[in-house]
Amino acid sequence: MKKVILLLTSVVVVLALFAGCSGANTGNTIRIGVNYELTGKVASYGEDSVQGIELAVEEINAAGGIDGKEIEIVKYDNKSDEALATTLATRLMTQDKVLAVLGPATSGAFKATIPTAIQNKIPVASGSTTADDITVDDNGVKEYAFRICFSDNYQGTGMANYAIDRLNAAKAVIIVDNSSDYGKGLAEAFTNAFKEGGGSIVAQEAYVAGDTNFNSIITKIKGEEFDVIFIPGYYEEAGLIIKQAREQGITVPILGADGFDSPDLAKLAGDEALNDVYYSNHFSSLDVDPVVQNFIEGFNKKYNEQPGAFHALGYDLAKFVVDSIDRAEKLDGESVKDALAATVDFKGVTGTFTIDENHNPVKDLIVIELVDGKQHSSERLSAD
Repeated sequence: MKKVILLLTSVVVVLALFAGCSGANTGNTIRIGVNYELTGKVASYGEDSVQGIELAVEEINAAGGIDGKEIEIVKYDNKSDEALATTLATRLMTQDKVLAVLGPATSGAFKATIPTAIQNKIPVASGSTTADDITVDDNGVKEYAFRICFSDNYQGTGMANYAIDRLNAAKAVIIVDNSSDYGKGLAEAFTNAFKEGGGSIVAQEAYVAGDTNFNSIITKIKGEEFDVIFIPGYYEEAGLIIKQAREQGITVPILGADGFDSPDLAKLAGDEALNDVYYSNHFSSLDVDPVVQNFIEGFNKKYNEQPGAFHALGYDLAKFVVDSIDRAEKLDGESVKDALAATVDFKGVTGTFTIDENHNPVKDLIVIELVDGKQHSSERLSAD
């Protein structure tokens, strides 16, 4: 009797272990993790991204999922905290048994989860982490880390070229958020590309996040001759800088990056100040591509609002990862990682892209022009 009981116990243990290892993705569902900032200081980025993700998964499941298997989202709020983001990544990979993790939205939190991804051989992918060292560093390519947005270096370089080629600028002033890697990385890339293109930086002034009075900086630069101002930073400060610059009579074009992308930019600057303003972004609702317009229609139907860049990036991220799961040789993390790396000509609402050897997308940059505070035009700058 003892032998029979021991044998039955062993069978139960083995079956339980087997179910724990693979059961989550061998039934009628395929699990993917969602690890985003849904509360805390950068909650708007996470909330928007997850809305896009959920719309994409809803559409995928309505179309039959993957070979009849529905995509199941396992979603957690990392509360805009890097340590919690790492803890949740571990939970998603080891307890929830997901095939891939989407997010976090911000560079620091996403980087914090990469060692966990490598340890568990489960890929992590982000739609919005633009820091240059996200997927590659001095040690080489981070094998299990991917992104579908362009880097700070790419958009800083793109905006410098735009200033020279489209705005005929020869002299620039930079007003940089010196408290963030985002601002400093953009400033460095813009400076290098602008000088390589024959231009000169006549002044560079710095501020820190949270500043509200920029009149002393603006008074100082008014004594210089320049054709454009580049503001590498976020909309909270950029809106006030633009407002105060226009109030002091500065009328030259003002350039920025994807940190400008918020309805609050107009609330802070005022519509009248937002003329001759250009910024790089991942998405524009002005794009007439049917893929973009179908996304806008679907998003508006589900949420009763117009989508922004983070919505679009979340949407594309989910479709990109699910497409890779569909192409993977097996339903395991390593196979999904290989399929992600092999992606060629994926057509999304933020553009068509191929994943390069550093796990970055090769895609166009979109430059948006504001007139009276509204998006007036958008132009794609080729990645070629």
